[in-house]
Amino acid sequence: MDMSHNATGCCPKFNPQGWDGRRLHFKDKPFVRATTRGLLHVPVNMGTVFTRVQENIGDAGAEDPDSYLVLSRDFSSTEAEHYFAVPRDVSGEEMVTFSGELMTRVFEGPYRHAKDWTHEMEIAAEAAGHQVKRIFMFYTTCPKCARAYGKNYVVGVAEI
Repeated sequence: MDMSHNATGCCPKFNPQGWDGRRLHFKDKPFVRATTRGLLHVPVNMGTVFTRVQENIGDAGAEDPDSYLVLSRDFSSTEAEHYFAVPRDVSGEEMVTFSGELMTRVFEGPYRHAKDWTHEMEIAAEAAGHQVKRIFMFYTTCPKCARAYGKNYVVGVAEI
């Protein structure tokens, strides 16, 4: 993501070029893991959780604009988990590492289509001869910024 192209002062404008059909390979890649609560898959405390995590990442000097990535997935209609890619440990946050192969697909549209996108990710992975372990979404902008930019890009990320 090009963090310098940020007309909103919040989320940078996402350029989907190079993201669709991409393979990602992680070996002991560090992430901050955080959870949010929701109501029928609508997050109720995402702003406060993301703000806290981003502040702690900044305080730790663990921002990496060249590999900005937040992977999200719902556990249920009331809880979701989020993995913030970082280059080093972040004090005060739960740290996890991730190793594996992932495939990506770019979607554009309202967040309510995430269930359909998850299904499309499963079909694409199976068509490529892979079994899906977990599916994450990389929500590239917040709803306010998506409206400002006129596009709401979401990257589906399947662990295969």
